[in-house]
Amino acid sequence: MGSTWNAFMNEQLTMTSSSPLAVQGPLSGWTFGVKDVFALAGHTSSAGNPDWLRTHSPATQTASAIQRLLEAGAMLQGTTHTDELMYSLNGQNIHYGTPTNPQATDRIPGGSSSGSAVAVAAGLRDFAIGTDTGGSVRIPSSYCGIYGMRPTHGLVPIDGVIPLAPGFDTVGWMANSADVLLEVGKVLIHDSEEEAEQSAFDHIYFPEEAWALAEPETREALQKSLEQITYHMTSTNGRTSWTEIAPEGLSAWMTAFRTIQALEIWQEHEEWIQTAQPVFGKDIADRFDWASTLRAEENQHSFALKQQVSERLHQLLATHQLLVLPTATSSAPSLDIQGEANERRRSQTMQLSCIAGLSGLPQITIPVATLQGAPIGLSIIAGKGQDIRLLQWVKDWADTLQK
Repeated sequence: MGSTWNAFMNEQLTMTSSSPLAVQGPLSGWTFGVKDVFALAGHTSSAGNPDWLRTHSPATQTASAIQRLLEAGAMLQGTTHTDELMYSLNGQNIHYGTPTNPQATDRIPGGSSSGSAVAVAAGLRDFAIGTDTGGSVRIPSSYCGIYGMRPTHGLVPIDGVIPLAPGFDTVGWMANSADVLLEVGKVLIHDSEEEAEQSAFDHIYFPEEAWALAEPETREALQKSLEQITYHMTSTNGRTSWTEIAPEGLSAWMTAFRTIQALEIWQEHEEWIQTAQPVFGKDIADRFDWASTLRAEENQHSFALKQQVSERLHQLLATHQLLVLPTATSSAPSLDIQGEANERRRSQTMQLSCIAGLSGLPQITIPVATLQGAPIGLSIIAGKGQDIRLLQWVKDWADTLQK
């Protein structure tokens, strides 16, 4: 069935912890797949590109984040597809193919953690691990109708992961339920019990600029969830309100994010690209070409805006507030999207995903609705380090919807 959904790079790979205690851990009996950018002892990651695979050697040890999961009893079964060097949000790959979105087979699965999202959405694995720099866990999770978590930047160890832009790179995870998402988070994030005991969130903000970006049909499809969240918050003596977060405009935020990201990407990969002369798909190649033209000294305003955004959102959310917004502007676009239309959609989507990216804050996308048969996700962003509390809040809310 894995080949049916085309989610896996290597379905034969099976790893379990060498510790006999692992089978008694909190994740015992659960299987997972991992994006093919994580170090796994004895395995060479492809980063979605045959030339990367050709020019690199097998890892000598396993990435810390994956080791934590193995020691908690989870079984790693397969590496999953990714966009080339993680530099896309579509999930399309000219070398290895595009994993089939099981919820909307005529649409893209989203990327770059496309295979991980598809493996979960198709029920092939209990959960999956990806990376999220500019939305690479959140967007495919929204498009495939599953839960996806981007943690506070730097909270989950990222050693042994092929970098894209270190200032934004995070280890993220996906699941079909809020319960599983929470349990995986407790393993990946230490000191979770202490965090979970803190008091509840008491104020939800709906950012006006983010909701204005969503297509009218998307806003309408998400309306019921807004009403449910408002009821859930007020029933626990909390408040909700609309607010402006970006007087500069989210397009300015997105431009700053893409510029800083591209500067970091070129710094990380210039030497390899110049030496290996890899073959990229056109959209990926164009982005690397653009990144090569940027100079940090000419873009200090982008770094200044990032600092302003981070300080503003950290102050707004602190420890007891949340932002609720659409994960993407709409459901997944058609499989044949390309060229100018593709870049326009990418730009619009990143105006939403850059909010957590610039500020380094945790964000969960939740499957709440469909539009013309395709899933749409709703996102919740919390303050820095409030990851376990956010995961628990989402689980509690999901539990109330099932009653």
